[in-house]
Amino acid sequence: MKNAEDAADLAVYDARKAEQAGDDVLPAPVSAAILRGSRLLEALRDWRGMTQSRLAEATGLAQGHLSDLERGRRQGTPETLARIAEALDIPPTWLVG
Repeated sequence: MKNAEDAADLAVYDARKAEQAGDDVLPAPVSAAILRGSRLLEALRDWRGMTQSRLAEATGLAQGHLSDLERGRRQGTPETLARIAEALDIPPTWLVG
């Protein structure tokens, strides 16, 4: 229960900071998902309502490659991360910053 309360508080805080900072701050639902144990790329993909297969199709990457990126088994090249950012319609700095 405490973790859920902390995640909710952080989500509100992130939302307020995002209003002030613009594109440099992750959306509150993404931050909350990360606090619950998701990795960044997975949280962003879920936030956009995309499956790994759909993201793979949109980026031209293999679904297994995306899975490896999400789980931290691989690191994406700047070009790969830029393709993912474009497909997710997010600032590339969210993936490389």
